[in-house]
Amino acid sequence: MSGHGFPKQLRLLTAGDYRYVFDHAALKVHGKGLMALACPNGLDHPRLGLVISKKNVRRAVDRNCLKRVVRESLRLRQCSLPAVDIVLLARRGASELDKATLHRQLFGMWRRLERDAQKSMTS
Repeated sequence: MSGHGFPKQLRLLTAGDYRYVFDHAALKVHGKGLMALACPNGLDHPRLGLVISKKNVRRAVDRNCLKRVVRESLRLRQCSLPAVDIVLLARRGASELDKATLHRQLFGMWRRLERDAQKSMTS
């Protein structure tokens, strides 16, 4: 995948895509207020799906801001991420994170995901 855009092919679009990741999650990466589930996708690029509920992030403004920050973070790191489908879940406390903390958190999560995916592929 070349460039740094965020086209449709980088997104999980159907309920079946999400269900597959939930059922076959080979990798789990936890962060403060966030959790990422991932499984290999057989493509040459990562895909992202977001699950951000009203229960965990009350205001629509905060949910939309969280989505934008996550998409931007993935867009910038997509070239170094392995070919996996990722579902990012917002947990309690996700709305208390400011943007700078959220960016640092996501950067660390993507790095751990890369490392764990490398380990699972080599073993």
